[in-house]
Amino acid sequence: MANKNEICFLCGKPRAEVGKLLKGKSGYVCDECIHEAYEVINEKEEEEISHNVKLATPSQIKAHLDQYVVGQDEAKKTLSVAVYNHYKRLRQNKKSEVDIQKSNILMIGSTGSGKTYL
Repeated sequence: MANKNEICFLCGKPRAEVGKLLKGKSGYVCDECIHEAYEVINEKEEEEISHNVKLATPSQIKAHLDQYVVGQDEAKKTLSVAVYNHYKRLRQNKKSEVDIQKSNILMIGSTGSGKTYL
């Protein structure tokens, strides 16, 4: 039989109202509070990671590709913008009203045309 004192010390819910209780030195924590804490920590870590790295502009990405690929200027421009938008979308605040659409790119060409380098 469950102890009457088995309640989550964060939210105050008894064992009967939650899935599981984890016992610690100071009391019990329910799985719901653990999940909520994980979400808060994970959101903050994602925010810190995404804003620490400087995002290269499409022109900087194209300039980098120019060092390795000769010709294919239209493909390099298209890929540069797509890569920039991809990282911008990943960095975007999930609560933002502006939605950056995901784009897919299909690269077709003969062997040796530079698809792998791009």
